[in-house]
Amino acid sequence: MSSYLSIENVSVTFQRAGVVSDVLRSISLAIEQGEYVSIIGHSGCGKSTLLNVVGGLVAPVSGGVILDRREVAGPGPERAIVFQNHSLLPWLSCYENVRLAVDKVFGRTKSRAERHDWTMHNLQLVQMTHAAAKRPGEISGGMKQRVGIARALAMEPKVLLLDEPFGALDALTRASLQEAVSEIHARVGCTILMITHDVDEAVFLSDRIVMMTNGPAAIIGEILDIVLPRPRCRVAMLEEPRFNQYRQKVLDFLYSRHAARAA
Repeated sequence: MSSYLSIENVSVTFQRAGVVSDVLRSISLAIEQGEYVSIIGHSGCGKSTLLNVVGGLVAPVSGGVILDRREVAGPGPERAIVFQNHSLLPWLSCYENVRLAVDKVFGRTKSRAERHDWTMHNLQLVQMTHAAAKRPGEISGGMKQRVGIARALAMEPKVLLLDEPFGALDALTRASLQEAVSEIHARVGCTILMITHDVDEAVFLSDRIVMMTNGPAAIIGEILDIVLPRPRCRVAMLEEPRFNQYRQKVLDFLYSRHAARAA
């Protein structure tokens, strides 16, 4: 039986001013429905490029992506992306930013009342109903990112793609949002593929961590299964021996790769 999301022998090259850069080489990864998979590696290893291939924003030179038995041939609402920058429209309220996505995807299949209820439901998932009428300029960075996640979830995607969604936030806000995403994942059961530089974040959130080698021509170096009980509490994880063991394994991989690159 095929995997829900299958990345098959994907290679990516970029060309600029006649110079060809080999970014990714023969990447293959199988992700099951409902899994939370994180991709981690040093800067320049092609993590975001791989996410953009899955999102249909970058076309590979070879290989391809299969989602739910269909080949990815471009962007689509079944693959919602949340970037580090929240990308909210500043002239719209939080409600209107989410409603815009709902109307686009469900304009012909849901009534006006149903689209309103669905918009509010997704704002409630990220605990932002109290700020529904506020514009992005009137709320904090963490709250903006919550609305961005609500907008992505409102499209009812088959896979949620997160590109360092908490990277621009302070430590406390980041921790709070990580717990919120963990709760949403448990509640909704969505399939998530996330790019991150944060080792603790990857271990806390993931079912598996995919560790990339350094670029150019990056490949998957190792895949680490995270066997920790869910739901996960950040404070409890600090006292969980396996959490620290997983964390150390990822750090060992990253430091060894850094040392090899420096040499």
